[in-house]
This record gives sequence, C-alpha cells and structure tokens, in this order.
Amino acid sequence: MKSGFTQCWKQRYIWIFIMRLVVLWVVRLLSWLYRIIPGKVRGGIVFGLLMMESRIGAPAQSLPRLYAIKDNLERLLSERAMAYEGGEHPKHRLMMYHDFFIKNISPNSVVVDIGCGYGAVARSVAANVPGCRVIGVEMDEARYEQAVASRNPDNLHFVFGDAFEVLPEETADTVILSNVLEHIEDRQGFLRRIVEVLSPSQILIRVPAFEREWHVPMRKELGITYFNDRTHFIEHTVHEFEKEMSDADIEIASLGTTWGEIWAVCLPMVRKEH
Repeated sequence: MKSGFTQCWKQRYIWIFIMRLVVLWVVRLLSWLYRIIPGKVRGGIVFGLLMMESRIGAPAQSLPRLYAIKDNLERLLSERAMAYEGGEHPKHRLMMYHDFFIKNISPNSVVVDIGCGYGAVARSVAANVPGCRVIGVEMDEARYEQAVASRNPDNLHFVFGDAFEVLPEETADTVILSNVLEHIEDRQGFLRRIVEVLSPSQILIRVPAFEREWHVPMRKELGITYFNDRTHFIEHTVHEFEKEMSDADIEIASLGTTWGEIWAVCLPMVRKEH
C-alpha cells in the first residue's frame, strides 16, 4: 500500500515537473513572438485589452478590476525601476527625502533607524552627519543581509530582529521611522516603547499620506484597498497623524506634506530619566 502511494506521488511529481517545463517553453515562445511586434503596436494591443476590460459590467464593477491591474503594474514598475538603478529604488535619489533626515540631525548624534530596510537612509545619515553614530534595525532577513553586505561607513552598524525585542539598550538622540509606522498595528504602543527604551530627543517620521491623489478616496468609496502596500494598517490623513502623535504623548515640532507623504519632526513629551 505504502509502495503504491509513493509511486503515485512520484508520477504526480514527474507530471508537474513536465507541465512546468511545457509552460515555461510556451511563455518563452510567446515572449519571443511578442518581441518581434513593434513597440507601438504592442502598446495598442495592451490598451485595447484594457479598454475591453473596462467596458465589462457597470463602472462600479469594472473600476475594482482596473485598480487591481494598476496595482500589478505599479509592482512591475518598481521592480524595473530598481533594476534600472542597480538594486536600489530610484525614489531615494529622485525624491531626495534623505535630506529631510540629514538636515534635522545634529552632529555627534546617536541615531537609531528602525525598519531600516537595506540601509539606504542609514548610510546617507552616517556619511553626511559629522561625528554621528548610526544603528540600523531590520527584521527582514534578506534586507538585513543586503544592508550588512553593502559598502558601509565605520560609524554605521546593523542589528537584526524585531524592534520591540532588539532595540539597543542606550539613549538615542534621534530615532528615524521612514515608511515604518504604517506597518505597525499598535502604533501608540510602538512609539511609547521607543521613548521608554531609547529616550530620544526627537523622532523623525515619514509616512504615506491618505490625501495624496484622488484615487485613494475613490478606492475607499468602492470598498477596495486604498493602501499602496498590502502590509499597511493605515495611511494617515494629516488629522489622523496629529491625533496619533498626541495620543502617544508626542509633540509635532514641524510637519510638511510632499511627494504624497507626511514628513514630521516629533518630540516626545515624556522621556525616561537616565
């Protein structure tokens, strides 16, 4: 009985393997055929298909489908943009948002960048703020390894793990939360934990803004996700952001909106005594 079961699974595995090879061959063949069609014609074909898709059903039915296509296209654009930039997203260069952090950090500061990703912001701060010491914290192993493997200055090092568990046991002058807060469900608890452990003089926060384009409230009205990342718990209005900071006993020293984001310098009102 066991032998027959094993044989059946072997046959199934071989069949799946063969089918995958066939699918890959068909995809490569179609890609080759598609490539020989002139670019403008390819664009016309794609637009024609989208046009037909948009006319199936009432607008309330077709719009969610079109937004799903738009989301997939955005993912492709980001992937190709990173390939264009050699592995780092060009938004770092084009939006110049690193400058927001650099100009708001004093020389000789201890800086903790929580959710530092592959370390782009942390590297910029370490390289451009005289005398500073930067600690990047990242819980995604692949991004952490990419950060560590990069060409990092001596005043920068990285810590792997959940920030709730591995925050450095020392005072930080500045904490950076760059596109991090929206990924946290218990944001008040998270902010209070940062203040309790690190006792920072300031927290520099960058989050996506709800009020960035008309598509966002349109998607909300349609009852579909309006977040630009599926792992977000919120994308703040300015009012929501201000209320969350107040509820966490954090004062907003300055706030601006640019590139569809909220950039804020925040000051904890209660700091741990050392």
